[in-house]
Amino acid sequence: MLKIVRSYSLMASIRSNLSSIKEEIAKTGNCDRVRLVAVSKTKPAADIEVAYEAGQRVFGENYINELVEKSHTLTHLSEIKWHFIGNLQKKNCPKLTTCKNLSVVETVDSEKVARALNNGWKKNGDGTALDIFIQVNTSKEEQKSGCMPEETVGLAEFIKSECDVLSLKGVMTIGAFGYDWSQGDNPDFVELLKCHRELTEHFGQDLEISMGMSDDFGKAIEMGSTNVRVGSKIFGARK
Repeated sequence: MLKIVRSYSLMASIRSNLSSIKEEIAKTGNCDRVRLVAVSKTKPAADIEVAYEAGQRVFGENYINELVEKSHTLTHLSEIKWHFIGNLQKKNCPKLTTCKNLSVVETVDSEKVARALNNGWKKNGDGTALDIFIQVNTSKEEQKSGCMPEETVGLAEFIKSECDVLSLKGVMTIGAFGYDWSQGDNPDFVELLKCHRELTEHFGQDLEISMGMSDDFGKAIEMGSTNVRVGSKIFGARK
């Protein structure tokens, strides 16, 4: 069990940061359609509790063991929702599905992962379908997870036909780091929007778009993102 210890100065900082982020989102004019995922990886349960008390309900984690432990520690936060946003391998899917209040898995990128997640959720889930996003490697970097853009429709078809307890809700990308926005729209985000359009036309279903992090969430929202993942600008730099 994780021990919850609070620092009053840190509490004030988290509250202030969270308020500033929400103000930035509101300035885009899209606050009603944009979900803020507070990325709390490596941060203690106490920090998450502070953000929750300040009104934040959706939190993202990158590491399965850390997510599962935190989810069991913080079950008293009755409205908390967890997004898994880290690299997901077939062998780790059963463990992931033991997370309490798991809301969305944003990083499904292959048929084998989708099938393993589906099987795990059948065994450990809460009886409802688990929402998932397809992660797309729009920058086509070898070190990044995600299916190739041209594989997105095929993977979506597999999930819809073969994974009866998974519900496809969106697409997600990380994109190359350090993009220079003076050069125009981020091409990795443009590519994800293309994948989104193809899926929408193919299935007749409007899906969510998860792109944008601490350094570029405002630009991502302007381009159409409905789900932004912000960590360091809320909780401070990771040590």
